[in-house]
Amino acid sequence: MTQLSWELSGFGDEIDADPAIQVAVLQALGASAIEVRSAWGVNVVDLDEDQLAGLHRLFEERGQNVSAIASPIGKVPVDEPVEHEVRRLERAIAAAHALGTTNIRIFSFYFEGRQPEDVRDDVLVRMRALADLASREGVTLLHENEKDIYGDVPSRVLDIVESVGSSSLRLAWDNANYVQCGVKPFTDGWTQLAPYVDYLQVKDALAADSSVVPAGEGDGELVETLTALRDAGYAGYASLEPHLSDFTHLGGFSGPAAFGRAGRALRKLTDQIGVTLR
Repeated sequence: MTQLSWELSGFGDEIDADPAIQVAVLQALGASAIEVRSAWGVNVVDLDEDQLAGLHRLFEERGQNVSAIASPIGKVPVDEPVEHEVRRLERAIAAAHALGTTNIRIFSFYFEGRQPEDVRDDVLVRMRALADLASREGVTLLHENEKDIYGDVPSRVLDIVESVGSSSLRLAWDNANYVQCGVKPFTDGWTQLAPYVDYLQVKDALAADSSVVPAGEGDGELVETLTALRDAGYAGYASLEPHLSDFTHLGGFSGPAAFGRAGRALRKLTDQIGVTLR
């Protein structure tokens, strides 16, 4: 029987602002892909054509695939006009086309001071508009379950993906984010959401204080999740997003050493369940 393998990726800007250093560290960890959130300190939706072309050349020269565009789309208040995020998604799609990926990470809007049920319709209107654009452009949106957005707990993530009902809107699964919302990720969410999961973002967290830790060192039920993915025949990306040194609502940072620790922690778990990372 052939051993299952997943393509190891990671958020390059958690390593360094310089994409050449990002790739070097990822390749030292045995990762053949990179997830692009920013380069040279510039968010991916703000990179110009020349910068995107330069990134593409670098990745081609180093033999590094792009697993996804880690866009900030939907990481804004739900009161923003629909057109605001549609225009930003157009830039994220341009980056995806330039860098040779069809995957774009997105979110489902903040709603501070209001109840989820009060913003549901506004969220769904925006998510449908984004999915419609993605469908026209031949890309797949991967919704991440970020804390404090509409889709931060399994029931509302399911609501989004089923209500929008588009093959261009799928899920990126993040165990640590669920822990930070008081959810046991695998126990509380996996069964109903698994059919929609196309992408794995890897970090772990402690339920006691929400602190982020390497995979397998927290309460994120990583082994159970990875085993279920293995048993389902998952053959996609496992993307490291360690958040081990510093993080804000806009993203996280680890540095090369901590990023390496996160990569080794994940490989320990995949070795344990018989999955190869490449």
